[in-house]
Amino acid sequence: MQEELEELSFATKGKILIVDDTPANINLLTDFLPSWGYEVEAANSGTAGLARVEVSPPDLILLDIKMPDIEGYEVCRRLKANPKTQNIPVIFLSALDEVIDKVRAFEAGGVDYVTKPLQLQEVLVRIESQMSLQLAKAEICKLNAELEERVKQRTAELEIEILKHLETQKKLECLAFQDALTGLPNRSLFLERLEGALNRIKRSADYQFAVFFLDCDRFKLVNDSLGHLLGDLLLVEVADRLQQLLSHGDSIARFGGDEFSILLEGFNHREEAIALAELIEQSLNTPFECGGQEIFVNVSIGIVFGTTDYDLPDTILRDADTAMYRAKARGKACFEVFHPDMHVLSSQAFELQTNLRLAIERQEFSIHYQPIVSLATEGLVGFEALLRWQHPILGFISPADFIPVAEETGLIVQLGEWILREVCFQIKAWQEKYGSQFSIKVSVNLSGRQFAFPDLIGQIDRILADTGVRGEMLKLEITESAIMDNAETADSVLKQLKERQIQLCIDDFGTGYSSLSYLYRFPVNTLKVDRSFVNLIQADSQNAAIVQTIIILAHQLGMDVVAEGVETLEQLEYLNASGCEFAQGYYFAKPLPLNLANVAIAKHFPNL
Repeated sequence: MQEELEELSFATKGKILIVDDTPANINLLTDFLPSWGYEVEAANSGTAGLARVEVSPPDLILLDIKMPDIEGYEVCRRLKANPKTQNIPVIFLSALDEVIDKVRAFEAGGVDYVTKPLQLQEVLVRIESQMSLQLAKAEICKLNAELEERVKQRTAELEIEILKHLETQKKLECLAFQDALTGLPNRSLFLERLEGALNRIKRSADYQFAVFFLDCDRFKLVNDSLGHLLGDLLLVEVADRLQQLLSHGDSIARFGGDEFSILLEGFNHREEAIALAELIEQSLNTPFECGGQEIFVNVSIGIVFGTTDYDLPDTILRDADTAMYRAKARGKACFEVFHPDMHVLSSQAFELQTNLRLAIERQEFSIHYQPIVSLATEGLVGFEALLRWQHPILGFISPADFIPVAEETGLIVQLGEWILREVCFQIKAWQEKYGSQFSIKVSVNLSGRQFAFPDLIGQIDRILADTGVRGEMLKLEITESAIMDNAETADSVLKQLKERQIQLCIDDFGTGYSSLSYLYRFPVNTLKVDRSFVNLIQADSQNAAIVQTIIILAHQLGMDVVAEGVETLEQLEYLNASGCEFAQGYYFAKPLPLNLANVAIAKHFPNL
């Protein structure tokens, strides 16, 4: 794959303009892209980017969305309104990952969309694809111009040369509308065919069609663990298997990455389309054989049935994409049929996202501290820091509602840094008040996005230095899935945390991968038993056995155990008898605002 990319890079050299207000992103790309034969310029605002394009038009623009002066959407619209710059392809780079963000990007005139944090190989492939497409278009225009000139000059022998040029033009057009990896139609050709289906349904009341939008679940894990070359081979195999399931006349396209779309035509009843979705899910249950590896792939599918209410192909794709994300939210490896109510939910999600951004600026968040107690003494040994949001109009907003949005948009990185800094300042205040006797550790949740953040260790070092808190006072809680989604870098990050004497707790143990291999590899101090097991200790002997097994496993590996969600005396007694060291839950205390957390600490140090 590396050799193929190198050959491609020298065939498609050009000038790229990066418009981004984040110096780290500019530095990352300006260091990387020149090594692939590209001339790179940069602008740190929308205004500067427009001025730079006017003076020296680039061959392609990498454009951030959120900038202090002009949003990337508006920058793109201005470029497309200017005859001098309207043909320059624009690839959006953004931490925004909602469906509505992508739709707005393509409506503004963007040709592609890459989410942050940036994967350099992905950015390169997207650039190469667009540059190749521009070269193909330029070649077509050149050939057309040459052909017109020769028609004027030549007579008798012209027919033969026309045929040759038409054949060349046909091949170039195929390249412009074909996915280079799988050989399938690309987005552009699929949109043309979808437009034809829209025209037919308006002419014929009996005609029906459906659009499937497919996204491979957790495909990033394949690339990260097995490499992009094997990932590409897997995508080819997936494309072949999907094609085998389609009838003659149906269309399948690859939109890039691990996204595919299917145009299903010629069926009589909607149940036939549903049956195909079920067949796709069943077919993918059989593992793929790639490079000697047996790999399982699932897909989430969004389905839209064509109606005369639709006027634009992009609108149908938007709704199919919305339904696909609903399938992912429902648990992945399933399908959802689009319903207009989904737009209401999408609008609510967009409103929540907007309020979340404003909440960060307006400092509407606070931290509550839930006590963690020793089961042997029932004394206070620590706190778990939990984020709370009190909106000035909407009131209390549950973390279950806003944390997933923060994860999807990347805002969790900013929120996580704020929480960690506030917690460290509070630890320092407690240390100054209670002196050397204060040894109560505070656990802070670390999200998957934060764990994958390239500057995580540097961020933590700066916070510890600014607050004067030692790493040993902190415990970071992270889920199994977050570690496994970043398996390549996890070992290095966790070892660096250990060097700083920061402890690691695996949160919600037993609900994710439950892979014992990483427990041996990584410096884990604590396993936290998920509340779903604790809540059913009395009602279900199997759950009780699971809790005992986790406790035994942890002790054999030299780790301690925290049980969360403890609400009854019976649960407490069972956990204590099973050797569990620590617990938290409503039986002891709810998450406490700072003033009540101070009271709990004061009770713990009655003589001070």
